[in-house]
Amino acid sequence: MSLDTSQWNPYDRNCPSRRLLDRIGDRWTVLIIGALSDGPHRFKAITERVDGISQKMLTQTLRGLERDGLVKRTVYPVVPPRVEYELTAAGRSLCEPLAALEEWAREHMSGVLAARATYDATTVGADA
Repeated sequence: MSLDTSQWNPYDRNCPSRRLLDRIGDRWTVLIIGALSDGPHRFKAITERVDGISQKMLTQTLRGLERDGLVKRTVYPVVPPRVEYELTAAGRSLCEPLAALEEWAREHMSGVLAARATYDATTVGADA
C-alpha cells in the first residue's frame, strides 16, 4: 500500500509536519522514546532512565507524545493508581531511526569535540 505524502511539506512553516518534526527532534522526545523502546515504564522509571529531565518537562513531553499518538498512557485501577507509558506502533517505528541517530552521536562525539576545540581556539576574541 502506497501512502501519498506529497501533501506534507515540513519546509513550509504552516505545515503540521514541521511541528511533528519539532516534536521528534526534541532532545527529551529522543531520550524518552529510547527509554520506552524496551517496553512500558512507569513515570519514575522514565525519570531515572533520562538523567536530568525535570518532572514538569517529562510530563509535558509525555502528554505531547500521547497527543501525537506516539505514546499510550495506561492507568490501572488500583490504590494507589498505577500509570504506565508505552510506545504505540507509530512510536515504535521511530526506534530504529532514533537509535541510528544515537549511534551516530556516539561515533562522532570525539570528532565533534575536537572540531569545537579547534573552532574555539581560532575564534577567541573574534566576536569581541
